[in-house]
Amino acid sequence: MGSEPAAHAVRARVAAAGVDEELLAALVAGAAELGALGWVRRDGSEVSAHIEGGPGAVEEVIVLLEAAGGGPAAVDEVDLEGHEQFAIRGVSAGAFVVREHQARTHHFDIRLEVGATIRSWALPKGPSLDPAVKRMAIATPDHDPALDLTEAATGAGRAIVWDRGHYEQGGRVPWPEALDRGHAVFVLHGHKLRGGFALQRTGGRTSPRWLLIKRVDDEARPGSDVVADRPGSVISGRTLGDDP
Repeated sequence: MGSEPAAHAVRARVAAAGVDEELLAALVAGAAELGALGWVRRDGSEVSAHIEGGPGAVEEVIVLLEAAGGGPAAVDEVDLEGHEQFAIRGVSAGAFVVREHQARTHHFDIRLEVGATIRSWALPKGPSLDPAVKRMAIATPDHDPALDLTEAATGAGRAIVWDRGHYEQGGRVPWPEALDRGHAVFVLHGHKLRGGFALQRTGGRTSPRWLLIKRVDDEARPGSDVVADRPGSVISGRTLGDDP
């Protein structure tokens, strides 16, 4: 028996007119049936896709993309990226919040809605927009499916909502499996934190120690200190040291 054709990858682009979320979902379902991997997303006036697989599967997904866009696609050969899914990019996966908290110790925490669960990490030094800065993040127990947006002083200490917004799940591996494996890529759309980030677990599979790292993109700010530069709550405007 002959071997399967070698996988290759292309980037394809079509006009976005008339392409809605239903058509994108149908494209993803079709790619999955064909065994193709990669992603599709809206980019302004275009819909772009990264498609990986055998030649037949790639060509069939291009046909689906052209049918969705109603016209021919511009196609370029690119390097394989090793995706394990075909997903829609640029779509919110849920909300996120970063709280600054003064309890027994001063720290920040970042919480992400992941399905019906709130995943949480404590950040002793807070987040950074500098890709060269790797901030320690300690995984904490999952929370109930509701983000904590309270700022009143309690028995557990003072807190402010330092940032909030929504996020996109990214990377080559689908969520929540990416978190289970220990490397998850995502894009934040907050008031202060924007652009790509990665959470990388250090140590073994059960280790609570992670790193939060800003990815290099247009939202990166090398040499900056966003915690010091923008200390106020995005809800009340007060800082942690202000009276509640």
